[in-house]
Amino acid sequence: MEIVALCRTGFEKEVAAELADFAGLCGVSGYPKTREGQGYVQFVCAESSGALDLICAKPFEELVFVRDWFIAAGEVADLDPNDRVSALVEAYESELAGYAPDIAEWVFLNVDSNEGKSLAKLTRGVGNHCQKELGLKADSQWVATLLLTSGTSGFLGVCPKNHRPRWPGGIAHLKLPKAAPSRATLKLEEAWHHFIPSKEWDRRLAGGMHAVDLGAAPGGWTYQLVARSMFVDAVDNGPMALSLMETGQVRHHQSDGFQYQPPKPVDWLVCDIADKPSRVASMMALWGEHAWFGEAVFNLKLPMKKRYMAVQQCRAQIQDRLWSAGRAHQLLFKQLYHDREEVTGWLRITG
Repeated sequence: MEIVALCRTGFEKEVAAELADFAGLCGVSGYPKTREGQGYVQFVCAESSGALDLICAKPFEELVFVRDWFIAAGEVADLDPNDRVSALVEAYESELAGYAPDIAEWVFLNVDSNEGKSLAKLTRGVGNHCQKELGLKADSQWVATLLLTSGTSGFLGVCPKNHRPRWPGGIAHLKLPKAAPSRATLKLEEAWHHFIPSKEWDRRLAGGMHAVDLGAAPGGWTYQLVARSMFVDAVDNGPMALSLMETGQVRHHQSDGFQYQPPKPVDWLVCDIADKPSRVASMMALWGEHAWFGEAVFNLKLPMKKRYMAVQQCRAQIQDRLWSAGRAHQLLFKQLYHDREEVTGWLRITG
């Protein structure tokens, strides 16, 4: 059996490295199979139970580069264009029913590329017919997934409900607010959806909180803070959108974000500065060491090569400094749908 993991096209090597490291920590033998630009990675497990063991060993939210994943028995190839359903139903009954005898729902996936998107309608049509053939059971803890990679091949899989991403395929369907100064605003909104449970938004993103936005101009991330009725110190040498300044909730500091220090701790720090990831990580560690914020969301712009290693080095850089300072904390990273050559970090100081 294997895990099929979807990712942003071009980040297959990062997913392969992440899954290989994870498998090693869990004591699961296996190896990744991938091809650059295909938008997914197969991690083949030596033992039949390995794929399920891996998926259940780690909350999905802790994965960095994986957008979605499921257990499969390998690629289903040579599908008859006149009857794809029969072969897929047979593959489920022979290979997957032992894992998931009942299915609660079906998820239809596609690779995030022009070719993958062109198969979305076909995948949904074929998947709906498979669902009718196999039926649904509402109290099942399993989700079935169908990913077509061409008109005659693809993957049929299953995944436990509680180990799935918030959005199928990791594709966050968010609407760009008309008043937002830039599209970057969606990165912060998606980060909140990913890192903060919706039932906790009213408490952890409450009106009246104070925030600092480093590298704020023109105000894409500040817009989200203002929309939550927070008061914001926006730090950037560049100009801020007039509409934000007119709210009375924003103070603009025309200075270097790396040099700014708050006069007193704030509830939120957000940072979207284009600089070396190690420099941004060092600044996050400094702010965390002094407990200048309660929670932070920040972006790391990744190098062209060794991107997985760069994230791991930044993680260690922040953790080592906070542990040395005796700061209890939570730290997660994720390449969000609205991220490009970057990942988003979330850091919470808990003691």
